[in-house]
Parts: sequence; structure tokens; C-alpha cells
Amino acid sequence: MDRNDLAGFLRRRRALLQPEDVGLPAGGRRRTPGLRRFDVAHLAGMSPDYYARLEQGRGPRPSVAMLTALGRALRLTVDERDHLFRLAGHHAPPRLGADEHVGRGLLRLLDGLRGLPALIATDLNVVLVQNPMADALLGEQRLWRGLARSCTYRWFTDPAMRGRYPQEDHHHESRALVDDLRATLAVRPADRAATELVGALRAESAEFAALWGCHDVAVRRSDRKRFLHPAVGLLELDFDVLATDRQDHRLIVYSAAPGSAAVSQLQLLAVLGQESFAG
Repeated sequence: MDRNDLAGFLRRRRALLQPEDVGLPAGGRRRTPGLRRFDVAHLAGMSPDYYARLEQGRGPRPSVAMLTALGRALRLTVDERDHLFRLAGHHAPPRLGADEHVGRGLLRLLDGLRGLPALIATDLNVVLVQNPMADALLGEQRLWRGLARSCTYRWFTDPAMRGRYPQEDHHHESRALVDDLRATLAVRPADRAATELVGALRAESAEFAALWGCHDVAVRRSDRKRFLHPAVGLLELDFDVLATDRQDHRLIVYSAAPGSAAVSQLQLLAVLGQESFAG
């Protein structure tokens, strides 16, 4: 790990970004150019003190997950991301398969969707980044580790995950998740993460195993979802997957049908923010 060069690289990349580049309000005058350290730490989901120590060249070596989050927060290109990993003493991630790097353009598009819940996830249903409206609707989805990073895995193994949806919608959601996962495995049959996820779910969930045995397959491109939200009540939203430049990454956007009750519910959710989410 080259602490001094890592610190210099982080400071330089932070100085080149403006708040509006990452979907943050411009706010008042700033003493230094670019983002504040607090902004980067918030976007990366880490302690401001820890990030400050990295910029000062005195922090411990960041983990791969933390470097991946920093790369997204600083809107790094793939080459810049690889350089960040090398400075921290890690091998650069592969550029195919398990690569979770999100392109700068896609992140900019996500930042522009401020009035709608939106997120970027892998085709294994691992949330990579989500906007504040998605935080308010879904709660924090990026703190899980191992197989539990996949929302599909948690749907079949964690009862709390299902508590956010009406009971009568559970079977439809289960079928949609299984059919979509089979479509992913068909595209990448030798992918280690995909096969590990399927194997674990077949062993741990009788419901998943039964649905997997049906051999149904369908990419989930759009749907309608109902959420049981503690602050705004039963919320019905359209769910659309928008095309990206990578087949294994998805930009997912939730929107309300014009004239529906969900329009005002989303407006209320924007005011309440993530603090209203419980469970």
C-alpha cells in the first residue's frame, strides 16, 4: 500500500468533483474546491473520520468493498478505479463477470432521478448504489455481506424482507425472482457467484427449490410492486428496468401512475426521507 500516493490521488479526485456532479445540492460557498471529505464519506457509506485518515496518509488499508464504494463515490473511470486498487495494495478487479464498477455516465443518470426511487443493481439482485428516494422507500440495502447481499437470497431466507410486501403478493414476487435468476444463469452458466447463489437457495429454501424445478425463465423488465411502508402506508408503484451499457447491471426505477394515490405518497416520502423507514 502506497499511503502517500493513495492520499494524494483521493484528494485530487475529490477536488475535481462538484456537488451537482454527484447529485448533491450546491449549498453555500465552500472554502476549498470540489466535494468535502464528509460528502465523499457519505456517498461511500463510511465514517468521515476513516476517510479523513486515508486522505492524510495514515489510515489502515481499505478493503476491496470499501475501495469499490470509493470508486463509485468519486465517479472514477475503470482505469482510475484500477489505479486506486493498486495504490491500496490490492489487485484490480476483473473487468468481466464479478466486476461491480458502475460507470460514471450511469451514476450521473441515477443522480438525475431525484424525484423517483432508483437504484443500480447487478443481475443477481445485489444493490450497488441507490438514490435518497430509494433509501426512503426500501431502507439501506448495501450493508449486507456474503450471499445476503443479494435481495433474492434474502427474500427466500429472511422473513423480515417479506414483511415489507403484502402477503398476497409474495407468490408473484417469488416466481418473478426465480424466473429472472434462471435467465441470468442461462446467460452465464459458469459464473461462480450465480451458481453459488442458486445452490445455496436450493439447499436453504424449499419454496425456491420447488419453483426452480418448474424451469420457468423470464427476465424481469417491468412489473408493479406494492410496499407496506411504515410512514406512507400501502404504496403501489410501477417497476421498470432501464437498459444499461452492461448486461449484468440494471438501472431500476420506481414510479407512480399519473393520478394515483402513490403520486402524493412519493412526494411525502421525499419530505420524510430515510428516517421514516423502520425494519
